[in-house]
Amino acid sequence: MIDTALLLLQSELQNFINKVDGSGTVIVENIGLLETANSTNLNNNIIISLVNVEEESSLKNQPAVKRPFISNTATYQNPPVYLNLYVLFTCNFSGAYSDALKRLGYVIQFLQSKNLFSVSSSSSLPNGSGGGTSFDLSQTDIASLKFTLELYTLTFEQINHLWGSLGGRQVPFAMYKLRLVAISNGSVLRQVPLVEEVKTNVDSVVNN
Repeated sequence: MIDTALLLLQSELQNFINKVDGSGTVIVENIGLLETANSTNLNNNIIISLVNVEEESSLKNQPAVKRPFISNTATYQNPPVYLNLYVLFTCNFSGAYSDALKRLGYVIQFLQSKNLFSVSSSSSLPNGSGGGTSFDLSQTDIASLKFTLELYTLTFEQINHLWGSLGGRQVPFAMYKLRLVAISNGSVLRQVPLVEEVKTNVDSVVNN
């Protein structure tokens, strides 16, 4: 689901860039490869990279029992893990520095105008054309995917550590916190019949 969330974000942002500029390409890739031999496809692109994963602590204690409305069986499943993803948008353009800043402005403008994303409401889902990824909407977890983004501000010290860990020079960037992505294997631990009636012998004991 992490890749699905980022691919949906890529598709929506690319659709916006095509309308306002038409010359920027949005890719999902590891910005840490920027100054390596594998950096060719990072040039002159807007790059979406995942830099951290965090579990949403407020949703950890959920019940493991599910009771279907039309069944007398209780299903035990481990609850999903809800994640917050820290996503880095970088604009790496080898031409004028202003080109990178302009496209970074487009990214922020887009995410200011739209911060709620869902597969069900998206008008620009990847369709697999050209051998790319497509979304299988028959999968419940993909069809129900929904998340929000909010700008996440780093201190100068955090910025220094971030780019130091990525091993490259700093380029125009913005970090966003993507909430919430639910991940579940869907495995059933066990199924048990529901307790629908409790019989006791209290009355007979009292009468005797």
